[in-house]
Amino acid sequence: MDYETVDADSFGRSLRGIGLNLLVRDVPAECAFLETVFGLKSYQVTADFAIVTYGDQVFQLHSDGTYHSNPLLGLVPETPPRGGGIEIRRYDTDPDDAAELAKSAGAVVLQEPTDKPHGLRETYILCENGYAWVASRPKDG
Repeated sequence: MDYETVDADSFGRSLRGIGLNLLVRDVPAECAFLETVFGLKSYQVTADFAIVTYGDQVFQLHSDGTYHSNPLLGLVPETPPRGGGIEIRRYDTDPDDAAELAKSAGAVVLQEPTDKPHGLRETYILCENGYAWVASRPKDG
């Protein structure tokens, strides 16, 4: 599927399995963060919407304004952080590289890269919308 040219109806009908849609204040800014820190690719980026891919996985970003009739908008806090309680895990991302890129992009590194007892090296990065992005990969050795 060509994510840059697919129409909304065809895109919606193609979605299967579990989906992720993040409600954000500024779609282009969130896309820039995701591209800079994690190397994600963004398609059809507007002030209201973007399709984002990580390998063969796809998710969406929507602006607050697109949720004007959606009951979820009333639950979104006015002041950050918004994403408390959710971890968006990137299992094939070098945590050391991601932490350095996040710092240079002005993001908050909640936890420096750390070897965890469950076999992963991880870093927790907080984007401006309050979502915790966890970059991780298997520990060496």
